[in-house]
Amino acid sequence: MNRVVLATLPTPLENGGKLPGGSNLWVKRDDLTGLGVGGNKARKLEFLCADALGAGAKSLVTVGAAQSNHCRMTAAAGARLGLPTHLVLSGDEPRQLTGNQLLSAMFGATLHHTGLKDTDWSGLEKFRQQLTDQLSRGGSEPYSIPIGGSTAIGAVGYALAFDEINEQCATKGFSPESIVFTTSSGGTHAGLIAGLVRARAENPNKDWPRIIGIAVAKGAAMSVERISELTSQTLRLLDCTATVETTDVIIETEYMGAQYAVPTKEASEAATWAARRGAWALDPVYSAKGFSGLLGLDAKNCFSADSNTVFIHTGGLPSLFVAH
Repeated sequence: MNRVVLATLPTPLENGGKLPGGSNLWVKRDDLTGLGVGGNKARKLEFLCADALGAGAKSLVTVGAAQSNHCRMTAAAGARLGLPTHLVLSGDEPRQLTGNQLLSAMFGATLHHTGLKDTDWSGLEKFRQQLTDQLSRGGSEPYSIPIGGSTAIGAVGYALAFDEINEQCATKGFSPESIVFTTSSGGTHAGLIAGLVRARAENPNKDWPRIIGIAVAKGAAMSVERISELTSQTLRLLDCTATVETTDVIIETEYMGAQYAVPTKEASEAATWAARRGAWALDPVYSAKGFSGLLGLDAKNCFSADSNTVFIHTGGLPSLFVAH
């Protein structure tokens, strides 16, 4: 597949010492991908933007919550590639831009505030399609990207990230028992499972890690069926005929709290734990909830003592400077 270079790869894999339950913690620093302050979306955008350029697009359109990391990084990609970028955002236009919105504007994106709720995924996607149609009629030739960049094309980036993680682990002399990360729109999740399925097909005798997604958003992609289908689509793009098993898709839903972007006590405690253990800055919307899930699973003895657990830090730094 075509790819443009947007991310600084490979990202570091840092030793986080022992978890309380005895497993060795490793933190995959995908908050350090470089593009527009960094984050996991850079891996997806390398393939999405290559597809856009291949299609002759003259602009980018995408959609997300008011403080969307994906939107901020798409704006950064547009700036890097010289493509005008339009962002469809939930909420009303603020008197002063902060966090991801401030950065998106700095990168030159046009922000379209819809007045919709963060959780109105279908309404936001409908607005994206309407804006795409409007821009098309005006001759802007937009390439339109759904929430989170979670298409099979975008997920290819995390199929390759799975390979990167396992190569780094092998270099350090261990095989991970589990890979844990935050999941919402499903692209990162499907990509990692696609990487797992492909690797397992090539080496069926190896013990491969569990892929554990900690859910932070209701109704976005929180179903085994949705993740499985997106994984299958990704495998087809990778020319892999192996199939995803239902047991490959693990979604932990008990750590999201009341709703998307609503902070939890456990996430706050997890953010403090991570900051004081390894100076990892976790945002309250995504990465801190994901890490609270990891600590919660550890408390339930889900990780074997002396095993190795990888947590993917997917970024979100700008959200730390926004009131929630």
